[in-house]
Amino acid sequence: MKTYFTSDTHFGHAGILSSRMNKPRPFASIEAHDEALIAAWNNRVRPDDEVWHLGDFAYGASAAHCRAVFARLNGRKHLIRGNHDASRTTSLPWYSQHERAEPVVEGRRLVLDHYAQRTWNGLHKGALHLYGHSHGSLPGCGQSLDVGVDCWDWRPVRLAEILEAMAADAARAGAPAVVAALAEAA
Repeated sequence: MKTYFTSDTHFGHAGILSSRMNKPRPFASIEAHDEALIAAWNNRVRPDDEVWHLGDFAYGASAAHCRAVFARLNGRKHLIRGNHDASRTTSLPWYSQHERAEPVVEGRRLVLDHYAQRTWNGLHKGALHLYGHSHGSLPGCGQSLDVGVDCWDWRPVRLAEILEAMAADAARAGAPAVVAALAEAA
């Protein structure tokens, strides 16, 4: 079993493609968007894998559309509720639902939240913070990173990839102690 992280899929949200968005998604239609995200998810995630979705699963979609998309996605799915996760999302058969979670994955303590935080529980003890909501508009900071689909080619991401990105962020910021700790962990 592998563990993946993702956020802000916004299934059914035609507005996510609009030029009004800070970073409009590059799909011809919301149907093409949804199909591309489903394919990207299922190309990585196997039925017995675990996926932590850090919020905003869908927006503006019907409950029936949400159920149909959810049923097509591989994996045992956990939800960290986001600001757009209405009952059409929370009523889906998630394995678990949380406002925030602190799982240990591959020996690493994580703090999962829909929103980016400047500080979090366990920060000074090596806990890593994963978030969504910002659609790639907030840079990572060595121990905190956006796992939203906008940042990861529309697909869920593994912890090893996250650690590599965090190490690169720390190196750009000139934080050698963080770089060394993340390189050792990877």
